[in-house]
Amino acid sequence: MAHFAILHHEEPVRLDPDSLEARYSELGPAGAENVVCRAMEELALRLSDLAALHRAGRLDQLARIARSMVAIAGQVGLTSFARVAGDVARCAQSGDPIALGATLCRLERIGDLSLTAVWDMQDPGI
Repeated sequence: MAHFAILHHEEPVRLDPDSLEARYSELGPAGAENVVCRAMEELALRLSDLAALHRAGRLDQLARIARSMVAIAGQVGLTSFARVAGDVARCAQSGDPIALGATLCRLERIGDLSLTAVWDMQDPGI
């Protein structure tokens, strides 16, 4: 009889609230909210682009976009998102298809959780 293991991919998302607070003190509430919203939109858009680039084998462009995500995520305090996006860029440059596939899946998980966490931090009703 075969035994199967079910892996649950749950890991905590790391946010740097000091980074968000710095944006709010630098830019004021309206300016910071604008920056954070634009950053989150850009990250979500670029995250969706990565899968298509991976399927098309456009690894140079995938690495470039992943590196840009590191900077954007760092700007709004998404530390785990930034770290994993950097991992994706390095895997794309190394040409290791297995590692790239795994880190892309991890970035999608971390990305979804990170973006949700920032929205939750901004929502005063929560």
